[in-house]
Amino acid sequence: MKKGDVLEGIVIDSMAAEGKCVARRDGQVIFIEGGAPGDTVDIVLTKIKKQFLEGKVSKIISLSPARTTPFCLHFGTCGGCSWQHIDYEAQLDYKHRQVIDNLERLGGLPLPDVNRIMGSQQTRHYRNKLDFTFSANRWLTKDELNKGIAFGEPALGYHIPRMYDKVFDVKECHLQPDPSNAIRLAVKEICVREQIPFFDLRKQIGFLRTITIRTTGDGKEVMIILQVVYDKMEWTGKILAGLEERFPQITSFQFVVNGKRNDTFADLDIQCWKGNPFITERMTKPDNDGELQFRVGPKSFYQTNSRQAQRLYRVAWEYAELTGNETVYDLYTGTGTIACFVAGHSKKVIGLEYVAAAVEDAKVNSKLNGISNTEFFAGDIKDLLDDAFLDQHGRPDVVITDPPRAGMHEHVTRMLLKAAPKRIVYVSCNPATQARDLAILSENYVISKVQPVDMFPHTVHVENVVVLSRNG
Repeated sequence: MKKGDVLEGIVIDSMAAEGKCVARRDGQVIFIEGGAPGDTVDIVLTKIKKQFLEGKVSKIISLSPARTTPFCLHFGTCGGCSWQHIDYEAQLDYKHRQVIDNLERLGGLPLPDVNRIMGSQQTRHYRNKLDFTFSANRWLTKDELNKGIAFGEPALGYHIPRMYDKVFDVKECHLQPDPSNAIRLAVKEICVREQIPFFDLRKQIGFLRTITIRTTGDGKEVMIILQVVYDKMEWTGKILAGLEERFPQITSFQFVVNGKRNDTFADLDIQCWKGNPFITERMTKPDNDGELQFRVGPKSFYQTNSRQAQRLYRVAWEYAELTGNETVYDLYTGTGTIACFVAGHSKKVIGLEYVAAAVEDAKVNSKLNGISNTEFFAGDIKDLLDDAFLDQHGRPDVVITDPPRAGMHEHVTRMLLKAAPKRIVYVSCNPATQARDLAILSENYVISKVQPVDMFPHTVHVENVVVLSRNG
């Protein structure tokens, strides 16, 4: 066999990591893009390895009963909602199995009965933050190239998967509620009309880089962050003023000048053109006695599915089993959302976070909510969390940890074994790295509860909450 060969009549068995499907032929595993479990398909081989093959669907012979009609016209081009051709209940089944497979197969961990995955109440328009990229030359399909359409038309949209310099023009997106689509279309119309140069990702020339749209869960506040290459208020002001005139919902107008070779602006100054330098998210307290407020700035991290974040944090709070007498460590606290959420039922909450700006946000959020029993510390957690820190601030009774996709550094995991809290509540957006960390913690802990949560419908990603109880 060689790349480009066609294999006919392949029956797809199941889903695999990263959204690919799995089939088997003569005992050999095949990873397939563009299919659904239950499909019978022909595939074109794209990779040949001794242990496995990879391919793409070239023809569908019979459809899986789990298939449904994709709702977005960009499906197949955009890599965002890659599972929208699969019924949502079937998506939940595959994510549920993914969690169990990772914990059992990668971690080698004995599990209690795993609670049914908690589906998202919204499966569309659930995100509160989207980033769109300007490009001087929009990506053209093969059909467009065959028709002789020339490069040079600008785009405002998303990158083609695995192609940093290719951006397709987004006509519609079902991820964020109104007025997100209207704002993006208006920005492009203003910039084209005023002949403001879009950025050329290959040549690294042009003016317009990205625009970020952030909305609150209740839809009452909207933040715009326009990223440009150099300071020219004649152009920046025209764009922001045009948006101000059309969209009274926008409460925060921000811009950043970024002349680097990448679009990250965590290390750059943000300018507030008009309105507040933040938007305010609201979350019901875990005991339903009032609400918490969180100020979200241009650099702040906040769970991108606001409504589901409320349910996720409530699970973490319930699993922590707080009585009001515990010292709680909140690792990777971000802007202090979990710390503030559990503070009313704790003696003291200590939050540790790598990003210094996030820690300042966490302090503001505690003060905003009248919370006085939280402390926050900035630095690399593997360096912060040591014996001296535990001696100074007290050993935790409960640890809540919500690390990034890479999971916890092994030093942090080992320090948790030394700190020996009664319970560890581990919130993860990557069950594979979670399984790795849990395998280390299993020296002194057993898994007592597991609750998968779907934060990102129509994607391959799944959140998972695990409770570890100390042996003895």
